[in-house]
Amino acid sequence: MQYRTLARTAVSAIGLGAMPLSIEHRPDEKRAVATVHAALDAGVTLIDTADSYHWHAGEAGHNELLVARALAGYGGDTSHVLVATKGGRGRPGDGSWTVSAAPARLKKAAEASARRLGVDAIGLYQLHKPDPAVPWADSVGALRELLDAGTIRAAGVSNVTTDQIRQAHRILGDGLVSVQNQYSPAVRDSEPALRLSERLGLAFLPWSPLGGISRSSLDGPSGPTSAGTAFHRIAAERGVSPQRIVLAWLLARSPAMIPLPGASRPASITDSARATELTLDTRELTELEGLLPD
Repeated sequence: MQYRTLARTAVSAIGLGAMPLSIEHRPDEKRAVATVHAALDAGVTLIDTADSYHWHAGEAGHNELLVARALAGYGGDTSHVLVATKGGRGRPGDGSWTVSAAPARLKKAAEASARRLGVDAIGLYQLHKPDPAVPWADSVGALRELLDAGTIRAAGVSNVTTDQIRQAHRILGDGLVSVQNQYSPAVRDSEPALRLSERLGLAFLPWSPLGGISRSSLDGPSGPTSAGTAFHRIAAERGVSPQRIVLAWLLARSPAMIPLPGASRPASITDSARATELTLDTRELTELEGLLPD
């Protein structure tokens, strides 16, 4: 496993996106826990969750509780594992997602997340999405208060523009350590946010990093995938999965990049973690720069 810097510490260059373990079509708890344990066995030391990663109404924090149980039940040392969670979104249970990033709500949400994770301070707490009904500076200011109170050790922002990153950085200073935006072979419009993150010394955590090659958990069982792309061709040449090629390509895009592939089976995260063993050559990287075909 390779390592990159996040929240002033070294974490695995590939993290685990734990969302599929708790939302629609989630596995049973035995397989979910086995997936987290497989990630740890593969050297993964970054797990991404959120209080809104659940399926039904009334089960907010399902994923956080699951991750906490999986870590507690692991046979090895987990003290070096960074659990990153998020607040500012909700799920009423009808399949929709809401946004609520009022300062008072964010502070209460962070305190509840810390209790569910069983920690005195959350290693990385991320504002899940800007709330159009709340001034951005007010939502980010709540993160500043959480940092000052010691409820969280580091802050991140997600689904943001470059202007919002700059403003968050002015408010949070060194307390801001990460940006989590969608970025994948199929979705590259966060390139400016990636490059700004590099300049500011922030980690860039792409969500749904396999988009275009694998269905996101947000797509549902009938979501689109592509075949016959350069990623598939190079994967066949290398004798590995297209998903592993995508993750190796992302790692090569920037030293700030720390992909968070989702997984609901042990085999999936085991394969993803092995992307750090791949080094793509110049020809392969040039070929992969082309957009996915329609």
